[in-house]
Order: sequence, then C-alpha cells, then structure tokens
Amino acid sequence: MGLLKQREVLLALAILVMTIGIAVRFPAFVAPRNLASVFNDTAPLMILVIGQMMVILTKCIDLSVAATLALCGMVAALLNGLGFPLPLIVFCAVALGAVLGAVNGVLVWKVGMPSIVVTLGTMTIYRGIVFLLTNGKWINAHEMTPAFKSLPREMILGLPVMSWIAIALIAGFAVVLTRTPLGRAFYAVGNNPHAAVYAGLDVGRTQAVAFVISGALAGLVGYLWVARYAVAYVDIAAGFELDVVAACVIGGISIAGGVGTLAGAMLGAVFLGVIKNALPVIDISPFWQMAISGSAILLAVAFNASRGRAKGRLILRREDTP
Repeated sequence: MGLLKQREVLLALAILVMTIGIAVRFPAFVAPRNLASVFNDTAPLMILVIGQMMVILTKCIDLSVAATLALCGMVAALLNGLGFPLPLIVFCAVALGAVLGAVNGVLVWKVGMPSIVVTLGTMTIYRGIVFLLTNGKWINAHEMTPAFKSLPREMILGLPVMSWIAIALIAGFAVVLTRTPLGRAFYAVGNNPHAAVYAGLDVGRTQAVAFVISGALAGLVGYLWVARYAVAYVDIAAGFELDVVAACVIGGISIAGGVGTLAGAMLGAVFLGVIKNALPVIDISPFWQMAISGSAILLAVAFNASRGRAKGRLILRREDTP
C-alpha cells in the first residue's frame, strides 16, 4: 500500500487505465508505431517541462516559455533563409533562448520582481518581437531548406531524432537533479530559502540559472517545432505554456517549490500527451484540451495541498464537565 501512495505510481496507473480504455474502442491506438508517434508528439512538451520543473522547484514560474519558443523558432527560420549552416542555426536558437531566460532571471534576481509578473510581461514582449521581425508574415515550408526541415524527422532505431533528443535530455537532467550540487541547490532554494542562504547558496542566482536553462530548452524546442511542422508565425505554440505548467503540477511538482521528481513531471507530460492524441480518436473536440488541462491543474493542486497539509498538534484539551 505504501508503494501505491506514491504519486508516480498512481499517475502511471492512470495513464495505463486511460490507454487501455482507448484501446478497447480503438485497438490501433496501442500499436507500437502509433505509441512511438504519441511519444514523438509529446517530446517538445517533455523538453519544456524539464526547464519549467527547475524553475518551479525554486519557487518561481515561467509563463514565457511558449513565447520564447516562438521567437527562437522564428529566428531559426529567418537564419535558415539567410543561408546559415544548420549547426549554427541550432546553436543560435539555444543561445537566444538562454538570453531570453536570463532576462527573466535577472529581473527576478536583481530587481526582485515576482516571477509571474516578469514572465507575463516578457511573454507579451517576445510575441511582439516576433511580429516586428516579420511584420506578421508567415515563413512556410517552401522557404525552408530540406536539411532544416528533415533533422527532427530523421529516423534512428525506429524513433525520430526529436524523440531521441528528448530521451537524452531526460537522462542528462535526471543526473543533474539527483547527482550534482546544482540539482540539490534547486531543491534547497525552493524548500527553505532561508536555510539555503545559511548553507551558502545564493537564492536569486540559483533562480536565475533555472530560468536560463528553461529558456535554452525553449530555444531548442523552437527550432524543433518550426522544423518539424515546417512553418513559423507569430502565434506558434500559443497557450502551450498552460500545458507545460499543467504537466509539472500533474506530475507532483509543488507550486510552493522544493518538491517533485523528474519522473513525475515526465509522467505528467505523457498524461497530457495521451489525452491530446486520444481526443480526435474518441471524437472529442481538441478545443476541450485547454479545459481538460486547466481542470487537471486544479485537481492536482488540490491533491498536492491535501497531501502536504501538516496535521496540527493538539495543545489544549477540553476536559469533560460533569
């Protein structure tokens, strides 16, 4: 019973039951090829969730990830049109994302602004920059080189490169979060900032590093997204930040900071990925996805609060009167 109380196990069971329920009606959904496609569709969300998890662990939140993705993806498409080599394009997308994340981090660290206010502001600014760069125009498939579009789709051992990138990043950051001082610092800062200061940690600097990592990963996803779908425009991935936050919260990452595992966050992403891919199969409008994501956030936060609420100690006991 102790094992079944673990968040990751419960979430994995929920995903399994949901998948079986879909497969009863549509057996093709659980075909290996389709499951690989579902994983590949979820890979961008998984990569963004890694960065968002580290931000949330430090008692912050990054609502600008989708806008960062859009700006970096647009810049990647523009550089491709100018004839830049693909490795340099990918590097520039990641570097730009890191810079945009650093802007968020510095405003939180040095200026002392709440992260939700900062990232709401930069979310709008970054979207506006995308519009200014292109005057609202789209960059379509025929304006992109074949090499630029093909990288995320290249197959290796039955999986596209984008899936392998997600797997590599999950494995790498699993080590960072569990085996390095930086990973322990994320948890320490979010769990008890005052104790972290006494332990010699710079809370603001640690939060800024988390934002830089989140931005860099968003920059990488910006290229992968634009290259895979072969289109870049102002509203690309609009509202996707909700899915990123939802996956973290569903996976047990506490909004209060300092609590959660990468395995749980990835299961949260898979949970949403299965829902997103199953909606067309079971003939439910994709517009319900936002409502489902929002409901899942509320339920997950309520569950986390009920699990994390400390029981009070009885100080005074009322004596029965005769």
